Amino acid sequence: MLKFELFKDNGREGDGPEADQSRLGEITTDHGTIQTPIFMPVGTLGSVKGVSKEDLDHCGAQIILGNTYHLYLRPGCEVIEPMGGLHKFISWDKPMLTDSGGFQFFSLAKLAKFTDEGVNFQSHIDGSRHFFSPERAVEIQTVLGSDIMMSLDWCMGHPATEKQTLEALNKTTAWAKRGFDFWQSQGGKNNLFGIVQGGMYKELRSLSAQQITAIDFPGFAIGGLSVGEPTDIMYEMAHHTLPLLPRHKPRYIMGVGTPENLVTLVGMGCDMFDCVMPSRNARNGQLFTRQGTVNIPNAKFKTDERPIDESCGCYTCQNYSRAYLRHLYKTKELLSYRLNTIHNLYYYLDLMAKIRHAIKENRFAQFKWDFFAERNIKA
Repeated sequence: MLKFELFKDNGREGDGPEADQSRLGEITTDHGTIQTPIFMPVGTLGSVKGVSKEDLDHCGAQIILGNTYHLYLRPGCEVIEPMGGLHKFISWDKPMLTDSGGFQFFSLAKLAKFTDEGVNFQSHIDGSRHFFSPERAVEIQTVLGSDIMMSLDWCMGHPATEKQTLEALNKTTAWAKRGFDFWQSQGGKNNLFGIVQGGMYKELRSLSAQQITAIDFPGFAIGGLSVGEPTDIMYEMAHHTLPLLPRHKPRYIMGVGTPENLVTLVGMGCDMFDCVMPSRNARNGQLFTRQGTVNIPNAKFKTDERPIDESCGCYTCQNYSRAYLRHLYKTKELLSYRLNTIHNLYYYLDLMAKIRHAIKENRFAQFKWDFFAERNIKA
Protein backbone atom coordinates (compact mmCIF):
# COMPACT_ATOMS: atom_id res chain seq x y z
CA MET A 1 0.00 0.00 0.00
CA LEU A 2 0.97 3.59 -0.62
CA LYS A 3 2.61 5.62 2.11
CA PHE A 4 3.00 9.39 1.78
CA GLU A 5 5.32 11.35 4.04
CA LEU A 6 5.63 15.14 3.95
CA PHE A 7 9.03 16.48 4.92
CA LYS A 8 8.13 20.12 4.31
CA ASP A 9 4.84 21.91 3.65
CA ASN A 10 5.00 25.65 3.09
CA GLY A 11 1.27 26.10 2.47
CA ARG A 12 -0.85 28.21 4.77
CA GLU A 13 -4.61 28.64 4.69
CA GLY A 14 -5.59 31.75 2.77
CA ASP A 15 -2.27 32.13 0.94
CA GLY A 16 -2.52 33.96 -2.37
CA PRO A 17 -1.40 32.48 -5.72
CA GLU A 18 1.99 34.20 -5.49
CA ALA A 19 2.82 32.80 -2.04
CA ASP A 20 5.21 29.86 -1.67
CA GLN A 21 3.00 26.86 -0.89
CA SER A 22 5.50 24.26 -2.13
CA ARG A 23 5.75 20.82 -0.54
CA LEU A 24 8.52 18.23 -0.27
CA GLY A 25 7.58 14.61 0.26
CA GLU A 26 8.02 10.94 -0.52
CA ILE A 27 5.58 8.34 -1.84
CA THR A 28 6.39 4.72 -1.03
CA THR A 29 4.89 1.96 -3.21
CA ASP A 30 5.52 -1.76 -3.66
CA HIS A 31 7.92 -0.95 -6.52
CA GLY A 32 9.92 1.73 -4.76
CA THR A 33 9.82 5.30 -3.53
CA ILE A 34 9.06 8.51 -5.40
CA GLN A 35 10.50 11.85 -4.31
CA THR A 36 7.96 14.64 -4.73
CA PRO A 37 7.32 17.02 -6.41
CA ILE A 38 7.74 14.72 -9.41
CA PHE A 39 7.15 14.71 -13.15
CA MET A 40 6.01 11.38 -14.62
CA PRO A 41 6.94 10.56 -18.25
CA VAL A 42 4.02 9.22 -20.27
CA GLY A 43 4.34 5.69 -21.68
CA THR A 44 0.99 5.35 -23.43
CA LEU A 45 1.44 1.80 -24.73
CA GLY A 46 3.91 0.68 -22.09
CA SER A 47 6.69 2.59 -23.83
CA VAL A 48 7.88 6.17 -23.46
CA LYS A 49 8.19 6.85 -27.17
CA GLY A 50 11.71 6.66 -28.55
CA VAL A 51 13.60 5.71 -25.38
CA SER A 52 14.58 2.57 -23.48
CA LYS A 53 14.45 1.69 -19.79
CA GLU A 54 18.17 2.52 -19.60
CA ASP A 55 17.50 5.95 -21.12
CA LEU A 56 14.76 6.56 -18.55
CA ASP A 57 17.12 5.56 -15.75
CA HIS A 58 19.75 7.97 -17.08
CA CYS A 59 17.15 10.77 -17.17
CA GLY A 60 16.20 10.13 -13.55
CA ALA A 61 12.68 8.78 -14.08
CA GLN A 62 11.20 7.53 -10.81
CA ILE A 63 7.75 6.59 -12.14
CA ILE A 64 6.12 6.35 -15.56
CA LEU A 65 2.53 6.25 -16.81
CA GLY A 66 0.65 3.65 -18.80
CA ASN A 67 -2.65 4.27 -20.59
CA THR A 68 -5.47 1.93 -19.59
CA TYR A 69 -7.59 2.58 -22.68
CA HIS A 70 -4.77 1.90 -25.14
CA LEU A 71 -3.28 -1.06 -23.26
CA TYR A 72 -6.74 -2.64 -22.95
CA LEU A 73 -7.10 -2.49 -26.74
CA ARG A 74 -3.49 -3.42 -27.53
CA PRO A 75 -2.00 -5.80 -26.53
CA GLY A 76 -4.92 -6.52 -24.17
CA CYS A 77 -5.23 -8.04 -20.72
CA GLU A 78 -5.15 -11.51 -22.27
CA VAL A 79 -1.51 -10.84 -23.17
CA ILE A 80 -0.36 -8.75 -20.20
CA GLU A 81 -1.88 -10.92 -17.43
CA PRO A 82 -0.09 -14.19 -18.30
CA MET A 83 3.13 -12.20 -18.74
CA GLY A 84 2.97 -11.29 -15.05
CA GLY A 85 1.54 -7.78 -15.35
CA LEU A 86 2.71 -4.60 -17.00
CA HIS A 87 5.92 -4.21 -14.98
CA LYS A 88 7.29 -7.55 -16.14
CA PHE A 89 5.89 -7.19 -19.64
CA ILE A 90 7.82 -3.95 -20.26
CA SER A 91 10.77 -4.73 -17.94
CA TRP A 92 10.15 -1.72 -15.69
CA ASP A 93 10.91 -2.35 -12.01
CA LYS A 94 9.99 1.09 -10.63
CA PRO A 95 6.56 2.53 -9.77
CA MET A 96 3.94 2.94 -12.45
CA LEU A 97 0.67 4.85 -12.67
CA THR A 98 -2.18 4.06 -15.06
CA ASP A 99 -5.03 6.39 -15.94
CA SER A 100 -8.62 5.16 -16.17
CA GLY A 101 -9.34 5.99 -19.81
CA GLY A 102 -11.46 9.01 -18.92
CA PHE A 103 -9.30 11.49 -20.83
CA GLN A 104 -9.27 9.27 -23.91
CA PHE A 105 -13.07 9.17 -23.90
CA PHE A 106 -12.99 12.97 -23.78
CA SER A 107 -10.46 13.25 -26.62
CA LEU A 108 -12.28 10.59 -28.69
CA ALA A 109 -15.72 11.97 -27.83
CA LYS A 110 -17.26 11.04 -31.19
CA LEU A 111 -16.59 7.37 -30.43
CA ALA A 112 -17.85 7.41 -26.82
CA LYS A 113 -21.28 7.60 -25.20
CA PHE A 114 -21.56 8.32 -21.47
CA THR A 115 -24.34 6.71 -19.43
CA ASP A 116 -25.05 6.32 -15.72
CA GLU A 117 -23.46 2.87 -15.87
CA GLY A 118 -20.23 3.89 -17.62
CA VAL A 119 -18.90 4.57 -21.12
CA ASN A 120 -19.82 2.74 -24.30
CA PHE A 121 -17.16 3.29 -26.93
CA GLN A 122 -15.82 2.19 -30.27
CA SER A 123 -12.18 1.30 -30.69
CA HIS A 124 -10.33 3.95 -32.68
CA ILE A 125 -8.34 1.05 -34.18
CA ASP A 126 -10.97 -1.25 -35.70
CA GLY A 127 -14.36 0.14 -34.68
CA SER A 128 -15.13 -2.75 -32.31
CA ARG A 129 -17.49 -1.90 -29.45
CA HIS A 130 -16.50 -1.96 -25.76
CA PHE A 131 -17.76 -0.81 -22.37
CA PHE A 132 -15.95 0.64 -19.36
CA SER A 133 -17.75 0.83 -16.04
CA PRO A 134 -15.96 2.26 -12.98
CA GLU A 135 -15.62 -1.33 -11.74
CA ARG A 136 -14.22 -2.53 -15.07
CA ALA A 137 -11.68 0.33 -15.12
CA VAL A 138 -10.37 -0.79 -11.72
CA GLU A 139 -10.42 -4.45 -12.77
CA ILE A 140 -8.32 -3.78 -15.88
CA GLN A 141 -5.81 -1.65 -13.96
CA THR A 142 -5.53 -4.38 -11.32
CA VAL A 143 -4.60 -6.83 -14.08
CA LEU A 144 -2.03 -4.32 -15.35
CA GLY A 145 -0.65 -4.21 -11.81
CA SER A 146 0.03 -0.48 -11.65
CA ASP A 147 1.10 0.96 -8.31
CA ILE A 148 -1.34 3.86 -8.68
CA MET A 149 -4.67 3.43 -10.45
CA MET A 150 -7.09 6.21 -11.36
CA SER A 151 -10.86 6.28 -10.93
CA LEU A 152 -13.03 6.48 -14.03
CA ASP A 153 -14.09 10.10 -14.52
CA TRP A 154 -15.87 12.30 -17.03
CA CYS A 155 -13.56 15.04 -18.26
CA MET A 156 -15.14 18.14 -19.82
CA GLY A 157 -13.43 20.29 -22.42
CA HIS A 158 -13.41 24.09 -22.52
CA PRO A 159 -15.74 25.82 -22.97
CA ALA A 160 -18.57 23.90 -21.33
CA THR A 161 -21.79 25.13 -19.77
CA GLU A 162 -22.36 24.92 -16.03
CA LYS A 163 -25.16 22.40 -16.65
CA GLN A 164 -22.90 20.14 -18.74
CA THR A 165 -20.10 20.42 -16.17
CA LEU A 166 -22.43 19.56 -13.28
CA GLU A 167 -23.69 16.48 -15.12
CA ALA A 168 -20.10 15.28 -15.64
CA LEU A 169 -19.27 16.06 -12.02
CA ASN A 170 -22.21 14.03 -10.73
CA LYS A 171 -21.26 11.04 -12.84
CA THR A 172 -17.63 11.34 -11.75
CA THR A 173 -18.67 11.27 -8.09
CA ALA A 174 -21.01 8.31 -8.53
CA TRP A 175 -18.36 6.40 -10.46
CA ALA A 176 -15.71 7.24 -7.85
CA LYS A 177 -17.85 5.71 -5.11
CA ARG A 178 -18.56 2.60 -7.17
CA GLY A 179 -14.93 2.20 -8.21
CA PHE A 180 -13.71 2.64 -4.63
CA ASP A 181 -16.22 0.10 -3.28
CA PHE A 182 -15.21 -2.42 -5.94
CA TRP A 183 -11.51 -1.82 -5.25
CA GLN A 184 -12.10 -2.42 -1.56
CA SER A 185 -14.15 -5.57 -2.24
CA GLN A 186 -11.21 -6.96 -4.23
CA GLY A 187 -8.83 -6.47 -1.31
CA GLY A 188 -7.68 -2.92 -2.03
CA LYS A 189 -4.68 -4.04 -4.10
CA ASN A 190 -2.29 -1.32 -5.19
CA ASN A 191 -3.66 2.23 -4.78
CA LEU A 192 -6.68 4.00 -6.26
CA PHE A 193 -6.75 7.80 -6.60
CA GLY A 194 -9.92 9.89 -6.84
CA ILE A 195 -10.25 12.67 -9.44
CA VAL A 196 -11.77 16.10 -8.82
CA GLN A 197 -13.64 17.64 -11.75
CA GLY A 198 -15.77 20.79 -12.01
CA GLY A 199 -14.52 22.49 -15.14
CA MET A 200 -13.81 26.21 -14.92
CA TYR A 201 -16.43 26.87 -12.23
CA LYS A 202 -15.02 27.47 -8.75
CA GLU A 203 -18.23 26.48 -6.99
CA LEU A 204 -18.31 23.18 -8.89
CA ARG A 205 -14.64 22.55 -8.16
CA SER A 206 -15.44 23.06 -4.47
CA LEU A 207 -18.43 20.71 -4.68
CA SER A 208 -16.43 18.02 -6.48
CA ALA A 209 -13.53 18.29 -4.03
CA GLN A 210 -15.93 17.98 -1.10
CA GLN A 211 -17.56 14.87 -2.57
CA ILE A 212 -14.40 13.11 -3.78
CA THR A 213 -12.32 13.77 -0.66
CA ALA A 214 -15.15 12.33 1.46
CA ILE A 215 -14.05 8.98 0.01
CA ASP A 216 -10.89 7.62 1.64
CA PHE A 217 -8.72 7.37 -1.46
CA PRO A 218 -4.94 7.07 -0.88
CA GLY A 219 -4.42 10.13 -3.09
CA PHE A 220 -6.27 12.73 -5.13
CA ALA A 221 -5.95 14.23 -8.59
CA ILE A 222 -7.30 17.34 -10.28
CA GLY A 223 -8.60 16.51 -13.74
CA GLY A 224 -10.11 18.62 -16.48
CA LEU A 225 -7.33 21.20 -16.71
CA SER A 226 -5.22 21.98 -19.79
CA VAL A 227 -8.23 21.12 -21.97
CA GLY A 228 -8.26 24.31 -24.04
CA GLU A 229 -8.67 26.98 -21.37
CA PRO A 230 -6.32 30.01 -21.11
CA THR A 231 -3.36 29.49 -18.81
CA ASP A 232 -4.50 32.11 -16.33
CA ILE A 233 -7.82 30.32 -15.86
CA MET A 234 -6.01 27.01 -15.41
CA TYR A 235 -3.89 28.56 -12.67
CA GLU A 236 -6.98 30.10 -11.07
CA MET A 237 -8.74 26.73 -10.93
CA ALA A 238 -5.63 24.96 -9.61
CA HIS A 239 -5.04 27.58 -6.91
CA HIS A 240 -8.68 27.33 -5.85
CA THR A 241 -8.77 23.51 -5.80
CA LEU A 242 -5.41 22.40 -4.40
CA PRO A 243 -6.07 23.65 -0.84
CA LEU A 244 -9.36 21.69 -0.85
CA LEU A 245 -7.43 18.41 -1.08
CA PRO A 246 -6.11 16.68 2.08
CA ARG A 247 -2.66 17.93 3.05
CA HIS A 248 -1.53 14.46 4.20
CA LYS A 249 -2.14 12.78 0.83
CA PRO A 250 -0.51 13.19 -2.61
CA ARG A 251 -1.92 15.89 -4.90
CA TYR A 252 -1.72 15.25 -8.64
CA ILE A 253 -2.64 17.63 -11.49
CA MET A 254 -3.25 15.54 -14.60
CA GLY A 255 -1.96 16.35 -18.08
CA VAL A 256 0.00 19.52 -17.21
CA GLY A 257 2.29 20.83 -18.65
CA THR A 258 5.06 23.21 -19.70
CA PRO A 259 8.15 23.82 -17.53
CA GLU A 260 6.58 27.14 -16.54
CA ASN A 261 3.39 25.30 -15.51
CA LEU A 262 5.35 22.90 -13.32
CA VAL A 263 7.25 25.61 -11.45
CA THR A 264 4.11 27.69 -10.93
CA LEU A 265 1.94 24.77 -9.77
CA VAL A 266 4.62 23.39 -7.43
CA GLY A 267 4.45 26.81 -5.82
CA MET A 268 0.71 26.27 -5.32
CA GLY A 269 1.23 22.96 -3.54
CA CYS A 270 1.05 20.27 -6.24
CA ASP A 271 3.08 17.06 -5.84
CA MET A 272 2.70 15.12 -9.11
CA PHE A 273 2.52 15.95 -12.83
CA ASP A 274 2.40 14.19 -16.17
CA CYS A 275 2.36 15.41 -19.75
CA VAL A 276 3.29 14.12 -23.22
CA MET A 277 4.98 17.45 -23.99
CA PRO A 278 8.67 16.53 -23.46
CA SER A 279 8.49 13.47 -25.72
CA ARG A 280 6.01 14.86 -28.26
CA ASN A 281 7.87 18.15 -28.62
CA ALA A 282 11.13 16.24 -28.98
CA ARG A 283 9.74 14.42 -32.00
CA ASN A 284 8.77 17.80 -33.45
CA GLY A 285 12.26 19.25 -32.98
CA GLN A 286 11.45 21.45 -29.98
CA LEU A 287 14.03 21.14 -27.22
CA PHE A 288 13.77 22.64 -23.73
CA THR A 289 16.62 24.61 -22.16
CA ARG A 290 17.01 26.87 -19.15
CA GLN A 291 16.72 29.90 -21.46
CA GLY A 292 13.63 28.63 -23.26
CA THR A 293 12.81 26.43 -26.26
CA VAL A 294 15.28 25.64 -29.06
CA ASN A 295 13.71 24.81 -32.43
CA ILE A 296 16.39 22.53 -33.79
CA PRO A 297 15.27 22.66 -37.49
CA ASN A 298 16.22 26.36 -37.56
CA ALA A 299 18.83 27.10 -40.22
CA LYS A 300 21.00 29.02 -37.76
CA PHE A 301 22.01 25.70 -36.15
CA LYS A 302 23.37 24.22 -39.41
CA THR A 303 27.01 24.51 -38.28
CA ASP A 304 26.48 25.13 -34.55
CA GLU A 305 29.01 23.04 -32.64
CA ARG A 306 27.47 23.67 -29.22
CA PRO A 307 25.26 21.18 -27.39
CA ILE A 308 21.58 21.99 -26.98
CA ASP A 309 22.27 23.36 -23.50
CA GLU A 310 25.84 23.80 -22.28
CA SER A 311 24.74 23.39 -18.66
CA CYS A 312 22.87 20.10 -19.30
CA GLY A 313 24.27 16.76 -18.14
CA CYS A 314 22.18 14.53 -20.41
CA TYR A 315 23.69 11.95 -22.76
CA THR A 316 22.67 13.96 -25.81
CA CYS A 317 24.26 17.21 -24.66
CA GLN A 318 27.42 15.43 -23.54
CA ASN A 319 27.96 13.84 -26.96
CA TYR A 320 26.22 15.67 -29.82
CA SER A 321 26.13 19.14 -31.38
CA ARG A 322 23.14 21.20 -32.41
CA ALA A 323 24.34 20.88 -36.00
CA TYR A 324 24.21 17.07 -35.87
CA LEU A 325 20.83 17.04 -34.15
CA ARG A 326 19.50 19.39 -36.82
CA HIS A 327 20.87 17.10 -39.53
CA LEU A 328 19.18 14.06 -37.96
CA TYR A 329 15.88 15.88 -37.67
CA LYS A 330 15.94 17.30 -41.21
CA THR A 331 16.75 13.90 -42.71
CA LYS A 332 14.09 12.17 -40.57
CA GLU A 333 16.63 9.79 -39.03
CA LEU A 334 15.05 7.74 -36.24
CA LEU A 335 17.99 8.53 -33.97
CA SER A 336 16.68 12.10 -33.87
CA TYR A 337 13.64 11.03 -31.87
CA ARG A 338 15.71 9.18 -29.30
CA LEU A 339 18.37 11.86 -28.74
CA ASN A 340 15.85 14.69 -28.61
CA THR A 341 13.58 12.79 -26.22
CA ILE A 342 16.48 11.92 -23.91
CA HIS A 343 17.33 15.59 -23.66
CA ASN A 344 13.77 16.79 -23.01
CA LEU A 345 13.04 14.12 -20.40
CA TYR A 346 16.35 14.81 -18.68
CA TYR A 347 15.55 18.52 -18.67
CA TYR A 348 12.12 17.97 -17.08
CA LEU A 349 13.33 15.51 -14.46
CA ASP A 350 16.42 17.57 -13.65
CA LEU A 351 14.18 20.61 -13.26
CA MET A 352 12.08 18.71 -10.70
CA ALA A 353 15.23 17.60 -8.85
CA LYS A 354 16.37 21.22 -8.66
CA ILE A 355 12.93 22.25 -7.41
CA ARG A 356 13.07 19.63 -4.65
CA HIS A 357 16.53 20.82 -3.64
CA ALA A 358 15.36 24.44 -3.53
CA ILE A 359 12.35 23.53 -1.34
CA LYS A 360 14.63 21.57 1.00
CA GLU A 361 16.90 24.60 1.38
CA ASN A 362 13.96 27.02 1.90
CA ARG A 363 14.71 28.97 -1.27
CA PHE A 364 11.94 27.92 -3.68
CA ALA A 365 10.60 31.48 -3.98
CA GLN A 366 14.03 32.67 -5.17
CA PHE A 367 14.34 29.64 -7.47
CA LYS A 368 11.01 30.48 -9.07
CA TRP A 369 12.02 34.14 -9.56
CA ASP A 370 15.35 33.13 -11.15
CA PHE A 371 13.65 30.52 -13.35
CA PHE A 372 11.30 33.02 -14.94
CA ALA A 373 13.88 35.80 -15.09
CA GLU A 374 16.22 33.61 -17.13
CA ARG A 375 13.40 33.20 -19.68
CA ASN A 376 12.47 36.88 -19.61
CA ILE A 377 8.97 35.87 -18.50
CA LYS A 378 7.00 37.48 -15.71
CA ALA A 379 6.28 34.90 -13.01
